[in-house]
Amino acid sequence: MYIVIVGAGNVGYHLAKAVLRKGHEVLLIDRDAATLERIEDELGSIGLRGDGCEAGVLEEAGTARADLFVAVTNQDADNLVACQVAKHRFNVPRTVARMSDLKNEPLFKKLGVDITVSSTILILQYIESQTAKPPLLNRLAVLRGSGREIVDVKIPASSAAVGRKIRDISLPQNSLIILLIRQEERIQLPTGTTVLEPGDRVLVVGDRANEEALHQALTGS
Repeated sequence: MYIVIVGAGNVGYHLAKAVLRKGHEVLLIDRDAATLERIEDELGSIGLRGDGCEAGVLEEAGTARADLFVAVTNQDADNLVACQVAKHRFNVPRTVARMSDLKNEPLFKKLGVDITVSSTILILQYIESQTAKPPLLNRLAVLRGSGREIVDVKIPASSAAVGRKIRDISLPQNSLIILLIRQEERIQLPTGTTVLEPGDRVLVVGDRANEEALHQALTGS
């Protein structure tokens, strides 16, 4: 995969470094020659000095063959313009723009930027996931593209599921208990006849939309 990154600040530098580590081809564009020189001393000849908003610079960067275009300068306007040029002049299939001001998100979306990335939004999403999540349920992974997730649920002594066989518990549709962790971290592959005990932890695959119902089924009194 060929990835063009505009902006050689901390975000651009660390992104380029990570992408190179994964074996992809990267070109990093920035106006500051000294910054590019420092990065190239460490990462090799991956820099191009110039304005990432200018079509001529992007043409020199070979943007027409890029699989992904990422603009991560500290200026929202520059990131938007760079992505616009990459998308409409060079037909890059996917563009990503860093966004500092949340008020700009509708404009970025309206003008065709595929993905907007904001540290503010990421932090807010994390806070929401932590405050909205039931205390006895821990989301371990989201299965991309499927709307499903893997969660870790602890069974409290007060739960109506205690003392019942798994097959007799009314779990939400498409939910499946795939692993049971009992006292002293003993791991079991549960069956329909497995009886749940207080303090058990179960790993469940289910639809994200049914998270509250799953929590209620396994922890509710």
